Amino acid sequence: MSKYPGAIRRSMRTNAPAAVILIRLLTGAVFFFEGIKKFLLAADWGVGRFTKIGIPAPGVLAPFVGAVEILCGFLVLWGLLTRFAAVPLIIVISVAIATTKVPILLNSGFWPMEDHARTDYSMLMGLLFLLVVGGGRWSLDTLLSKSKLPDPPA
Repeated sequence: MSKYPGAIRRSMRTNAPAAVILIRLLTGAVFFFEGIKKFLLAADWGVGRFTKIGIPAPGVLAPFVGAVEILCGFLVLWGLLTRFAAVPLIIVISVAIATTKVPILLNSGFWPMEDHARTDYSMLMGLLFLLVVGGGRWSLDTLLSKSKLPDPPA
């Protein structure tokens, strides 16, 4: 039997304070709603935007990214598998920075890029924070990691 379920439960443990919920609500909500916009407002935020900025296969990648943002944003909001959910979102926001903010930096300089990048960098830092500390005391991770279910046999 695999040890992964026990490893997953161990990754859910956190000593972070309850105030981590504020970072979870911020980052989770932003990604959750950004994912929904990729479907509801596809011309401006989904396929159309991916086409405009040169992302390959926009008809496939925009819905995929939207689904990742909705699912992982939801998980972060509830503090369920927080560290695991942060990883795909870190990848998503890193690609967003590389494809939308780096061109501004190269074409217009630092200050115009900084003006456009505030939300992206804030989301990246929030996700890195959650990756390090986990979901915090008020999370489903904490509730489930303290459950009395035994780890599976080795």
